[in-house]
Amino acid sequence: MQRICRVLNPLLILSLVMGSIPLAVQAQPVALVSTQQVLATEQVNADRARIGELLTRTEVRAQLAGFGVAPAEVEARVAALSDQEVRQMAEQLDNMPAGANAVVGALLTVFIILLVTDLLGLTNVFPFTR
Repeated sequence: MQRICRVLNPLLILSLVMGSIPLAVQAQPVALVSTQQVLATEQVNADRARIGELLTRTEVRAQLAGFGVAPAEVEARVAALSDQEVRQMAEQLDNMPAGANAVVGALLTVFIILLVTDLLGLTNVFPFTR
């Protein structure tokens, strides 16, 4: 029995070491994320959701249709905004007065963003900018 254990023990140790080498090679360093980075990401996601909720309102869709802009295109543009632009838009929404003026102001903000991107040649929404 001891003879078997003397032969078997090194083989078991060798198999465990060889089996763990691929795991050690594949292991990658884990980057630590600060609490502020997580909170900033959550805030931007919440702001995007709030802007998305605003765009689903019937009044907003009617105003966008009045400007000649498809709601799907606006949603795609909002999704393409950078984090800083989303924060700025959310701050503007916070500073607007409550009520009907807020919807008009939000629409005006979206319209201006679309107009600027169209003038810069990044989009092709308004035919009158050519």
